[in-house]
Amino acid sequence: MKKLALASIALFAFGAHAQLNKNIDSVADYAVNTYQNAQIHTLTNLVAFPTVNKSDITAPQNPDFIGFKALLKMKAAELGFDYQDLGYTVLIGMGEQSEKVTVVTHGDVQPANASKWKQSPFIIDTSEHGKLVGRGTEDDKGAIATALYAMKAIKDKGIPLNNRIELMIYLAEESDWGPLTEFMKTYEQPKYAVTIDASYPVVVAEKGWSLIAPTFNATSPQTGLYVSNVTGGAFRSQIPEDASLVLHNADSALINTLKAKALNKVEFNFIEQNDGLAISVKGMSAHSSEPESGINAIAYLAELFKGIELENNSDGELIDFVNQLIGLDLHGKQFGDIAYMHDFMGPMTVAPTVIERDGNALTLAVNARRPMGKDEAVLQKQIDDALANWQAVNNVTLANIETVIGTPMLLDSAPHAQKLLDIFKHFTGDEKADFVSIGGGTNAKLFDNAVSFGPSMPGKRYTGHSEHEFITLEQLELNLRMYTAMMIELGNM
Repeated sequence: MKKLALASIALFAFGAHAQLNKNIDSVADYAVNTYQNAQIHTLTNLVAFPTVNKSDITAPQNPDFIGFKALLKMKAAELGFDYQDLGYTVLIGMGEQSEKVTVVTHGDVQPANASKWKQSPFIIDTSEHGKLVGRGTEDDKGAIATALYAMKAIKDKGIPLNNRIELMIYLAEESDWGPLTEFMKTYEQPKYAVTIDASYPVVVAEKGWSLIAPTFNATSPQTGLYVSNVTGGAFRSQIPEDASLVLHNADSALINTLKAKALNKVEFNFIEQNDGLAISVKGMSAHSSEPESGINAIAYLAELFKGIELENNSDGELIDFVNQLIGLDLHGKQFGDIAYMHDFMGPMTVAPTVIERDGNALTLAVNARRPMGKDEAVLQKQIDDALANWQAVNNVTLANIETVIGTPMLLDSAPHAQKLLDIFKHFTGDEKADFVSIGGGTNAKLFDNAVSFGPSMPGKRYTGHSEHEFITLEQLELNLRMYTAMMIELGNM
């Protein structure tokens, strides 16, 4: 998932407000009254499988994914749907019509640090009133459970549809789009596609996931002021909640200065050790496409050393890099000329997310989310120029630089976007709701005309990728109403 940084859109004309099917309210009521508890139970079972992809085993061979798919197969049979296991992709369908509506989700989740949860992140925690806390509840297993019971309600009520409903569940969205890209070469494009892996009201634009990852591999005499053991972050698409280092050869005056500087909105801890001063920062994790909703521990740890000259070992170089090219800014304004903004999609965001260590070598992942409005080659050159200039000014040679420039998506003619917006307005009463852009990217990019429809509400903090992911019971109910209506409406378009 992909997420937020919402923007309103008024510049696209998708069509006039349309009359909705007369059955949607009664079927939506039936879905909630009959299956609200069932979808909670199914979500609980889905979350119990820790479907985190691992580098040493593929998802189709991973026992956790095998168990997850067995549960999906059982639920499909129980609910009366057809089921196809295609390796990395599962298809659960209703109807044999020649044309179809594909509802796109994913079953893999991001890692979770169990020490940061009240109980296992793979056991639903109901200790917070009205919330289901667990990894995958919002991203994206809650949406899977909801889609299944929306389909079931329509089937129960015998609502005739012109199009087949096909729920697609991909198993490596968080880590590797390669298998799905290959799968899409032979998958027949649907009449309409909707991802339920983003936000409401209707997402018609997504920024491109991008990466700048320099590797520092330097040594120093370690006779002066230096830092070691720099750590931070958990994975590349999460704003880091924790960061730490050890400071060596600091006198008491400097230590007092650092402690005085640390009196801001993040929590610093200073612990004296035999070999130095251990300094740690506690921020707040968030989805890296929405950096403003988190507190970046790596950025604040580096900020503490702004203006302090450190020896040029790998750890010190990394701290200087963050301070000089990123700082506490969220939009790349210090990173050469890379910053820019799109009128609808908003600004590019730039955030250091995780530090990966291999012996003396440190790689800093900087996750950028790129809107439309700047040519890829221009952006690449600006990144290269900024990195070359930084190395020259600081007399540093980076051991390696990995860059990925993601492709943003902007649809101005999706034929079903207006219908989805009408559904949102109908069930929320928000007549001012409009089309939006998000900071991240979903699998919608792989379809000809896919837009995203939920499950996250506008104006609320997105919790997927955080260490406190949850979905509310109220939101599950609303999603079930709207997804039932979506399938009825698009099933007959």
